Amino acid sequence: MQNIEELVKAGKATIIDVRTPSEFMGGHVVGSVNIPLQEIPQRLQEFNSMKHIVLCCASGGRSAQATVYLKQHGIDCVNGGSWLDVNCLC
Repeated sequence: MQNIEELVKAGKATIIDVRTPSEFMGGHVVGSVNIPLQEIPQRLQEFNSMKHIVLCCASGGRSAQATVYLKQHGIDCVNGGSWLDVNCLC
C-alpha cells in the first residue's frame, strides 16, 4: 500500500473510523465511514470491496486491533492512529 499521507491527501483512501457512533458524531474525518470495532466481525464482507483502507479511532489503540483482525482475514489495511492525525492529512 502507498504511503498513508499520499493516499489521504489524494482522496484515494477509504477511511474507516472504528469508534462508537456517539464518538463519531462528536467529530470525524469528512468522508470517513463509521464501523465500530465490535461490529467488524459481522461486517467483514463490506471490507472486501474497499481499497486503500486506513483505520482510525481516538488514540490508535482500537484501530490497531482492527488492523490486526482485518489482516488476519486477508484484508489489506493500515492503522492511521488517531482520527485527528488522519484529519490533519486531508
